Amino acid sequence: MSLDSILSITGKPGLYKLKTKARSGFVVESLTDNKTSIIGMNHNVSVLKDISIYTYEAEMPLKEVFNKIASKEDKGAAISHQLSKDELASYFNEVVPEYDEDRVYASDIKKVVQWYNILQENDLLGTLSDEEE
Repeated sequence: MSLDSILSITGKPGLYKLKTKARSGFVVESLTDNKTSIIGMNHNVSVLKDISIYTYEAEMPLKEVFNKIASKEDKGAAISHQLSKDELASYFNEVVPEYDEDRVYASDIKKVVQWYNILQENDLLGTLSDEEE
């Protein structure tokens, strides 16, 4: 499974797998509890493939960030996303030392770490490095 079928939905926790597109929105399955639901067109939906992290040089695709975390953690779970802002920033600086600290907020780092752990729990990280660009 690639990141183009994994969604983040504003106002809803966790990540979702796109099952199908419906006339009035999307049918999605939660990666946290495997519940299926319908998301209307009025929700703000982001595809993980389209998300990038600001660095001082250019934007780094989320897939690259996940691969860097996976290599640091030997494809295991990352730290908890519930740690303090300083601990999360320190960890993220080890993973992506060139990230732009002025434009990447603590809430962004928290989401990236949480999303990585959700993908890791669902054994979806191995597919990231294997997929074609």
